[in-house]
Amino acid sequence: MVSKVGKKGAIYIPKRVCEQLGISEDDRVLMRVEGDKLILEFIPDPLSLALKTRKWAKTTLEDFERESEEEQNELLAT
Repeated sequence: MVSKVGKKGAIYIPKRVCEQLGISEDDRVLMRVEGDKLILEFIPDPLSLALKTRKWAKTTLEDFERESEEEQNELLAT
């Protein structure tokens, strides 16, 4: 698949490619150059990732809050 470089270096990724990779608007992208290649690694936000992945555990809001407070107390105690 070929795409053009637009004004200010903008590169538009075809919709079909975005769908195949699960890329959504406002996802963050890590860019690096390796030799003469541009490597793009898309980093979805944690909420989007949580909504897209298979669920493997259940927790209540109260359990989550309790565990969060315990972790914070441990970090502050050290």
